[in-house]
Amino acid sequence: MSSIVTKPGLAAFFEQEHHDCNARWADVEELLATNDIETARPAWVKFDASLRKHIAMEEEVIFPAFEAASGTGDEDSTEMMRMEHQQMVRLLEVIGKAVDTGGTEEAMDAGDQLLILIQQHNAAEEVFYPRAENLLGPDWADPASMLEKH
Repeated sequence: MSSIVTKPGLAAFFEQEHHDCNARWADVEELLATNDIETARPAWVKFDASLRKHIAMEEEVIFPAFEAASGTGDEDSTEMMRMEHQQMVRLLEVIGKAVDTGGTEEAMDAGDQLLILIQQHNAAEEVFYPRAENLLGPDWADPASMLEKH
């Protein structure tokens, strides 16, 4: 369950999403470390779904809205983030297969790679979000309701 965003706006909303996903991964990692895959599986499923949803919100709604509002397409700003999303999804697939087959060590190794990628990626996105918020304007003051419309 996502934490309540105390400050409105697109940047605050997506930064909170990052914190929530990071917390979910920490839960998965802690449970995988016990080598009890059955206990770890529900936490994994929750994390996997939340990260995929976060990526989809960006790629299907925020990035296209930003590119359209920029007037020039400004796809260079989002191209690298999309490539990193593809890398994340590939790692999610590796972790998912490892969890399905009981490979806690393989899941943790791929998870370590994912965590490094996510940390670098989030830093770039947290620079992007305020730009997107400024460009998209006051219509995006309540991103949760805007995302529901799309």
